[in-house]
Amino acid sequence: MPPHDAPGATPGSGTDARIAALIESALGERVALRHRIGGREGRPLYTDAVGTLSDGGAGTVLVDTRKGPVRVDRAAVVALRVVPPAPARRASWSAVSRLENLCADAWPTLVDERLGGWRLRAAGGFTGRANSALAVGDPGLPVPAALDRVREFAGVHGLVPRLQTPMGSPWSEAARREGWVLDGGHQAGPEVAVLVADLTALAAAGGSGPPVEDVELTHGPTDDWWAVTGAPASDAERHVLTRAARPGFVVARGAGGTPTGALRAAVVEDHLHLSRLATGPEVRRQGVGTALTAAAAVWGREQGARWAVLQVNLQNEGARSFWARLGCTEHHRYHYLGPGGGH
Repeated sequence: MPPHDAPGATPGSGTDARIAALIESALGERVALRHRIGGREGRPLYTDAVGTLSDGGAGTVLVDTRKGPVRVDRAAVVALRVVPPAPARRASWSAVSRLENLCADAWPTLVDERLGGWRLRAAGGFTGRANSALAVGDPGLPVPAALDRVREFAGVHGLVPRLQTPMGSPWSEAARREGWVLDGGHQAGPEVAVLVADLTALAAAGGSGPPVEDVELTHGPTDDWWAVTGAPASDAERHVLTRAARPGFVVARGAGGTPTGALRAAVVEDHLHLSRLATGPEVRRQGVGTALTAAAAVWGREQGARWAVLQVNLQNEGARSFWARLGCTEHHRYHYLGPGGGH
């Protein structure tokens, strides 16, 4: 492709000031950048980098490409232009399956029965996640028979038959062909976004808000943590919240030590699962949620995690806006399906 120069510019013809101005105006944007990489037989060689442009320091810029950051000497840049954002790549179904199983491990149920790649779960009715069949992967038997098994399991445990499965996935489509439909009876709403974020960025976000008097992380829920989130209504709820392999319970306190916010975290492999974020109405929009998240992120990195993951109902616009402001992006969505009429 020819270099994308400013009007009238010729690579290497004394246009340094013009290119420098283009670089400064494009910082933070996604760009296509052409730069010199040497020469051959007396002729210059060029290559291109496409990605978000930032200052690299010491006379360089960084282009954050899909294959990783590329550092370029400013003096080597011959042309650049701002380009539209890259279209979002859908995560592979294997990546979706892995993340769904990590989230399930972070939300341990009283009963978790394997059916091939599916998981039949029961926890006394506490949350849809803990009382549904997670359908990712091959159930090890024909789908109609697997769905019959889901209904039988639900009946044994006094539950409404419910399938949790990624939207648009082969497993969702197979269930729909068998007459399963969107579960309109799911109280919080049947469609959920799974968000991810880099833990380093989340940890740094804590410095952007007002200070919180005290933020404490413990490995079990304290009385102050329950005071903010609400006392457990059942042993099943306590089990789900406390029985992860590496849990963390974060509490923020204001002046006088009064608890003002709480968050649950759990490390599973290289991910930190976040849930149950709650703040008192008197401190909303004052940075308490950000401080809680940052404290959890710092702890997660100390435990070896690299990424955060959380689930937010699509109907919860306030929560989705909050997490977006902290840099969380959507990895995929899942929904709850139930047997249609006559099934």
